[in-house]
Amino acid sequence: MAIELVEPAAGAEVLPDLVRQRSPWAAIRRNPLMLVGVVLLAGLLVLAIFAPLIARYDPTAMDLGHRLLGPSLSHPFGTDDGGRDLFSRVLYGARLSLGAAAVVIALAAAIGCLIGAVSGYVGGITDELLMRITDMFLAFPALVLAMALAAALGPSLINAMVAVAVVWWPWYARLMRGQILSYKRREFVAAARAMGAGHLRIIVRHLMPNCFQPIVVQATVDAGYAILTTASLSFIGVGAQPPTPEWGSMVNTGHTYFLDHWWYATFPGVAIFLTVMAFNLIGDGVLDVLDPRAH
Repeated sequence: MAIELVEPAAGAEVLPDLVRQRSPWAAIRRNPLMLVGVVLLAGLLVLAIFAPLIARYDPTAMDLGHRLLGPSLSHPFGTDDGGRDLFSRVLYGARLSLGAAAVVIALAAAIGCLIGAVSGYVGGITDELLMRITDMFLAFPALVLAMALAAALGPSLINAMVAVAVVWWPWYARLMRGQILSYKRREFVAAARAMGAGHLRIIVRHLMPNCFQPIVVQATVDAGYAILTTASLSFIGVGAQPPTPEWGSMVNTGHTYFLDHWWYATFPGVAIFLTVMAFNLIGDGVLDVLDPRAH
């Protein structure tokens, strides 16, 4: 019986193509906007990390003799109604907003992934109970529920972050449950069970690491919306409170001065816009890297 041989050159051309398709640089070539997002986010991170070295003024120190000054060399973004330098406050606000996004995503993903993994793996009445609780949270508009929780907990940035995380975990639970259902009957799970692995070990060591691809994509996109939602809560008065240099709080106070002192609300608003846009562009690129078939 004749055996048809495949030339190595033909096979060698396929694997590098697949590797290139999944590489970050290939994703950037197909989606240059991802590079824009990476550059924007990197710049914001640098400004946030080195804010104490870059800022010339204390972000919370009042100077009533210099209140509501327009942009100048001394105050590039002008000053607010308390005479505080807006450039310094926007820099320190980057620290708070990026940190808030990280905490919200970490809490929401941790709670949601744990509940979703248990629900999908155990099944039965446990799955039904956990998913009906999830549906109860999903039945309410996310922002309205976050506003209610933040108001009940009391106005502060920490309570606003907790409220947003509590509202967002159901999406991660749904994603993780779907992934667990698709993987739990695979051969590697049966092999682990045959080797004596317990249920907890199978979930944590074998199933969950294989299910994080959609979680990573969701978290990257959600980071921008976490900043936007946290800023929204501060804007309506149930998030960060003055004089905390948080972007939403600054927009809340500055919008009343907008007609005569446009810079007060504009620069914090632009910072929110650029940060959310950066995360959205990166999220689209991450989807391209992890799932080339999506484009």
